Amino acid sequence: MPYKHNEPRRHHIPKAKYKVANWPAYDRALQQRGSLTVWTTPEALEAWTPAKTGKRGRPPAHADLAVETAVMLRLAMGRPWRQTEGLLRSIMQLLGLDLPVPDHTTLARRSARLALTTALKVPNGAVSVIIDSSGLKVFGAGEWQHEKHGGKPHRTWRRLHIAVDPDHGDILAAELTTTDEGDASQVGPLLDQIAAPIRAVLADGAYDGDPVYRTVAERQPDARVIIPPRSTAVPSGTAEVVPTQRDHHIRMIAEKGRLGWQRAVGYGKRSLVETACYRYKVLIGRSLRARSLSAQKVEARIACAVINRMTSLGRPIFQKVS
Repeated sequence: MPYKHNEPRRHHIPKAKYKVANWPAYDRALQQRGSLTVWTTPEALEAWTPAKTGKRGRPPAHADLAVETAVMLRLAMGRPWRQTEGLLRSIMQLLGLDLPVPDHTTLARRSARLALTTALKVPNGAVSVIIDSSGLKVFGAGEWQHEKHGGKPHRTWRRLHIAVDPDHGDILAAELTTTDEGDASQVGPLLDQIAAPIRAVLADGAYDGDPVYRTVAERQPDARVIIPPRSTAVPSGTAEVVPTQRDHHIRMIAEKGRLGWQRAVGYGKRSLVETACYRYKVLIGRSLRARSLSAQKVEARIACAVINRMTSLGRPIFQKVS
């Protein structure tokens, strides 16, 4: 239940206890996340170096696949560019492959304009998505200047918008923006990245409004939109004749209360997207390593792909202990 509803009596409410029902399988999955087993496919080896285009000028020595692989290793291992270059060279030596490895300056330059057109995860059939955003810190000279000379710190943040599949825990879409972009404006770009029918869209009260409902209806007319209306929300002018989904939510809250509405529509699943944001900050970090916005967009998207790889190894299944 929401904290604000239980605040006067929270000291009388016992803390819920959970246990991991699949601990042996999850324990093996955690061990596999640290495994250094490396394998290659013939398709990857063939696409490692770009094909000749016949155009004028010197062609690039490394394909985008090589740069993307290096970025994934950098984020998964938490290493700077030079250590990432050394790691990739050692992997090539261990595999006995004679393939060119990009140097650290090439990786830093190419990663800023890397084109990522593939989907993070392609669902099998219709899915429900949970949308939310979280802040990522950008460290720069402002932090150092504040520590050295004092004064007002210059802090820069980025907003990571993600759409999560609550059934499997995968990040289906991701978008990194500045803090000037509102959360509701990124619903359309997120849904456009999902190549599957949408059953339902869940989000918190910050997404409440007709623009989000229209965006979801344009993408999937029959999709459910589960967003809690604001406390000051009023029914639309057509609520008595042609009620909208938001009108139904307002009416249900008036009849059952806000907590009863949450249980009736399954709004409790929305917390799973906060879990995904927490996993990002634990596994990847709370700050962005890249400096430019274009490179930061690539970094955030590849980081979500790394988290999906870890999720595919296995995740815990919790059961409430009564």
